[in-house]
Amino acid sequence: MRKGKRAKDVFYYAAIGALAVFTLFCLIVIIVYVMRQGMPGITPEFLSDRPRSMGKEGGIFPIIIATLYATAIALLISCPIGIGAAVFFKEYSKGGRVIQTIRIFTEVLAGIPSIVFGLFGYAFFVVFLGLGWSVLSGGLTLFLMILPTIVRSTEESLETVPLSYREGSLSVGATRWQTTVRVVLPCCVKGIVTGVILGLGRAVGETAALMLTMGGALRLPLSPFDAGRTMSMHMYMLTSEGISQEKAFATAALLILIILAINAAANLIGKRVGAAGG
Repeated sequence: MRKGKRAKDVFYYAAIGALAVFTLFCLIVIIVYVMRQGMPGITPEFLSDRPRSMGKEGGIFPIIIATLYATAIALLISCPIGIGAAVFFKEYSKGGRVIQTIRIFTEVLAGIPSIVFGLFGYAFFVVFLGLGWSVLSGGLTLFLMILPTIVRSTEESLETVPLSYREGSLSVGATRWQTTVRVVLPCCVKGIVTGVILGLGRAVGETAALMLTMGGALRLPLSPFDAGRTMSMHMYMLTSEGISQEKAFATAALLILIILAINAAANLIGKRVGAAGG
């Protein structure tokens, strides 16, 4: 019996390890291929110039600004709301029917296709609220898309904090708010940062929803009410319309570099905040 269990354990570990190695291999192949194709196209002119001839010539400076603009709007709204909602669900609510219903709707929102968010964003933000095709409409649509990810990841992180930490803090006279802010949140800041990064990745890589809300203009957005185009939208239009494969790969390579830099910065901030909280 023991030999049979050990054989099964070895088999399962080997299978899981093989799948992990295969996944990592696929990721490395994709990144290496895109970087080899796109890195030669990342030049000072490409980073600082505006696109010309529908993106076939010039650079993507306005597109970079529009991408950062829309993503910043989404994160600035979704992070406080998402983290605050998760803290309320786990630390303050009693888990009644209303809370359970809200959680069910949150799970449903996480699985809705992006094109549905785009249709809602177009009907509500662009038409009903009169914001038009703009960076603000795109950012608000992204906010709705990434909010469930941040709420769920924060809840799971809060569950990892032992109950004894809360009880110890309350026993020395701290209020529930002080316990949450000074004890619970610093212990799970890495998990929260991971959730934010996952939401950020979805926001930066989104295309369909933003095509219905941002308008796809190539000019530099000077305000949130101006139309714009994100890097993922730009890649799609360059390839689908056969404009320039070289510019599309260069945009993809630059997007990978930006995501890696943001992830590294977020992890560094999470470690420092966690160390300060500890």
